[in-house]
Amino acid sequence: MSTDTVVAVVVTHRRAELLSASLKVLATQSRPVDHIVVVDNAAEAVVADLVAAQPVRTTYLGSKRNLGGAGGFALGMLHALALGADWVWCADDDGRPEGSEVLATLMDCAITHDLAEVSPVVANIDDPDTLAFPLRRGVVWRRKRSELFEPGNPDDDLLPGIASLFNGALFRANTLEMIGVPDLRLFFRGDEVEMHRRLQRSGLDFGTCLTTAYLHPYGTDEFRPILGGRMHTQYPDNPTKRFFTYRNRGYLMSQPGMRKLLPQEYARFGWYFLVQQHDVKGFAEWLRLQRLGRRERFIRPD
Repeated sequence: MSTDTVVAVVVTHRRAELLSASLKVLATQSRPVDHIVVVDNAAEAVVADLVAAQPVRTTYLGSKRNLGGAGGFALGMLHALALGADWVWCADDDGRPEGSEVLATLMDCAITHDLAEVSPVVANIDDPDTLAFPLRRGVVWRRKRSELFEPGNPDDDLLPGIASLFNGALFRANTLEMIGVPDLRLFFRGDEVEMHRRLQRSGLDFGTCLTTAYLHPYGTDEFRPILGGRMHTQYPDNPTKRFFTYRNRGYLMSQPGMRKLLPQEYARFGWYFLVQQHDVKGFAEWLRLQRLGRRERFIRPD
């Protein structure tokens, strides 16, 4: 067994019951985690007590300001590095690893393929054969775990260059030194996409390990089909999610490595709001939020 130090980082906000289920699996891996850092964005005593009761070494970081997922993971990752972590394993409060072998499988995959970061497949917690978020292999979007494997290749265990962050993502410590930690300004929504962008531009090797999974609530309901299902666009189910999603996408699409997607972005959202929904006000609000992000005006909603 590797003597490297693995520190798990979990971010939570007012979901102690779900967090308990996540910590139970994290703390019982066959390749044990050496330390669990929990960032609590609500600084609740019940969460502090839950963390203290775990059978492994833990650190509780209660924040009196809600830092969001981005700030929470930034704080947790930096603390993990300060503890001397060789590997940082990310988790959240509403998901959990699929069983006790996930960490061991991820580490074996990272070492075998010499990866800077490796993620498990993110599967629907209510239907583990279905992906919680669709993944693209080649030019085709896949929605079932079985569809991710390359036909006729029994040794196919890695989807290179694509990874879901931060649901079960495992980073080498020196990877975080090269690409940094999540951007606090994004708060939530898009922070994982921005980290993925940095990974791609770094030249480091990373990918998704196809032989293990992280269970997460189904997350594709807000992706709305357009053009008869040939493309999709994103319309979250409440104004707060829409605010952060569209504002942060405006910022992301102005960054190196993402700018080539900007014409497609305008075409997809323009079609959805103006042609499909006949929602001129919705399109105007999308434009406003895009502009805020592009100009780096990281205000919060009223």
